[in-house]
Amino acid sequence: MSQMSANMNVMIKVARRAARSLMHDFGEVENLQVSAKGPGDFVSRADTRAEEIIREDLTRARPNYGWLGEESEEVAGADPTRRWIVDPLDGTTNFLHGLPHWGISIALEHKGAIVSSLVFNPAGNEMFVAEKGAGAWVNDRRLRVSARRDMIRMVFATGLPFGGRPDLPQTLGDLARILPACAGVRRFGAASLDLGYVAAGRYDGFWERGLNPWDTAAGILLVKEAGGFVEALAGSSVFESGTIIAANDQVFSRFAALVRGD
Repeated sequence: MSQMSANMNVMIKVARRAARSLMHDFGEVENLQVSAKGPGDFVSRADTRAEEIIREDLTRARPNYGWLGEESEEVAGADPTRRWIVDPLDGTTNFLHGLPHWGISIALEHKGAIVSSLVFNPAGNEMFVAEKGAGAWVNDRRLRVSARRDMIRMVFATGLPFGGRPDLPQTLGDLARILPACAGVRRFGAASLDLGYVAAGRYDGFWERGLNPWDTAAGILLVKEAGGFVEALAGSSVFESGTIIAANDQVFSRFAALVRGD
C-alpha cells in the first residue's frame, strides 16, 4: 500500500512488536509438548501477554479510542465513534501444536464500520492490510479475490466444531451439500487468515458459525477491499449473529444458497 494512514502505521508497528513476543513463545512450544503438564497454560499466558502489548501500544497512540479484545474486558473510549477490535492470537490450537499458521488481527471500527484492517502471520511473514477505499494488500502486493466461475474448480474454507460444540450436525449438513459441488474444503484453524486467503484468491470462499467480532473484524474489510462479498449466514449482522460467509463476486450467490440449504 503506497499511501498508508497514520492509524495503519501504528497498527503495523504494534503488530510487529506483539509478533516478536509471540514468535519467542512459539519457539518454546516444541519443548513444552513433551512435558507432562503440556503447553496449555503457557500458551494462554503468551496470548494474554500479546494482548497486553497491543492494548498498551494502541492506547498510548490513540488514548480516546475504545477497545474490544478477546482476552480482556471491553472499554468504551472517550471517542464513542471509534474502537479497536483485536485478536492477539487467532489460531491458538495451531500455536499450541507447533503449527506455523496463526495470526494477529487488529481492526479499527468507525461509526459501526471497519475502516482499517491488519492480519499478520508472523511465522509465514505475511502482513495483510486494508483501508476503506484503498484496496487490500499483502506485503505490498495488491490483493484481488479469485476470478473462478465454476464451483467444481473452487476451494472453500470453513471452521469445524470441536470439543462438543452444538453446531456439529449443522456443519456436517453444510459439508454434505458443498463437498460434492467443489474441488475441496480446507480447515486451517484461523478465521482471520482464512478471510485473508479469500482476499488473496487462494480460497474462493469461506463460511463459519460461532464466531466472535475479533475473529472476523479485520478479515471482513480485507475481502471487501479485494472485490469480494461478505454477509452474515443468518441475521443482518456478522457481529451479532456470529456467522459469516465470504466469497468472490462470481460465485457468492450460488455458494451462499448452497451453504444455507436454500
